[in-house]
Amino acid sequence: MKLNVTLNRVIAGSALALSLMATTAMAADPTEKWCSGVTIAAFPGGPQGGVFANNVYNGFRQAEMDLGATVTYYFSDWDPNKMLQQIQQAVATKVDGIATYGFAGEPATGPIVDQAFAQGTIFTSLNTSLPDSQAKYASHGFGYVGAPNYAAGFALGAEAAKRANLQAGEEVFVWGLQGQGGDRGQRTVGVIDAFTKAGAKVIYQEIDAATNADPNAGTATFVGVMGANPGIKIVVTDHGGLTSNVGVYAQAAGLTAGQVYFAGFDMSPNTAQAVKDGFQNLVIDQQPFLQGYLPILNICLTKKFGFSGLDINTAGAFVDATNVDAVAPLAAVEIR
Repeated sequence: MKLNVTLNRVIAGSALALSLMATTAMAADPTEKWCSGVTIAAFPGGPQGGVFANNVYNGFRQAEMDLGATVTYYFSDWDPNKMLQQIQQAVATKVDGIATYGFAGEPATGPIVDQAFAQGTIFTSLNTSLPDSQAKYASHGFGYVGAPNYAAGFALGAEAAKRANLQAGEEVFVWGLQGQGGDRGQRTVGVIDAFTKAGAKVIYQEIDAATNADPNAGTATFVGVMGANPGIKIVVTDHGGLTSNVGVYAQAAGLTAGQVYFAGFDMSPNTAQAVKDGFQNLVIDQQPFLQGYLPILNICLTKKFGFSGLDINTAGAFVDATNVDAVAPLAAVEIR
């Protein structure tokens, strides 16, 4: 009798263990479109089809397809005020999540972030951080996918100075967005600081609104700066659209390939060609596709499973003539 009781207990215990194992296995089984039903407002940043913005958009769309979320897109023409108004509109629709740039800075955006989380909308950033908001709401899903902007700017300036053998007193031209302030402006500050540390004379030009929206509008500005300062040794374009237009600028100014050392941000089909042609010498690849894909994943993980916000640096590599052939095919389809 004792043997039978013991055997029955073993069998019952084994059955319970198998049942628990089966339940656990079922709970961990992969699920297609596991973010279905989640609504997200996503901001590619620039104009529809524009340089960099389209790479981010492609990342958004791939994540939407992979994960099953329903995504609404807002194109902002790189205008911080327009983007801020659109963010307010998105909050008013009470979507489950918002993935956007921090262009407008903390003073303007922080109260909207507060409103979003108060109503249950997950807010996360890409490309340009909102560090105070991220610190406040990281445990509730606020993350950041992009470059640490000051560090990225400094790294590009320092690398360009080293590769071009920049000497103290020589002139460099930085065409950037220092006046935009916030984290976005800090990237330009980083470039300037690197050149200042190297002892260079920095000639700075703020990117105006027209050129910010359409890089071709800046051709006359570039020709004018180069004509007035023929000793410029290095040019940094702190804008993906302007970097994509370096070949146009150089030829309009009568420069030959290699006459001036060009460094900039972000790959594109035109930038890859400019590297091959010898006009563009150095590019930081921010991998903007990831800046689209991962914030959608971030929101889905938080909404479905309560995960905290992701914090990911996407700007880990330089592109130049030695490796452009590996990147160019991906740039051509606006993934890199």
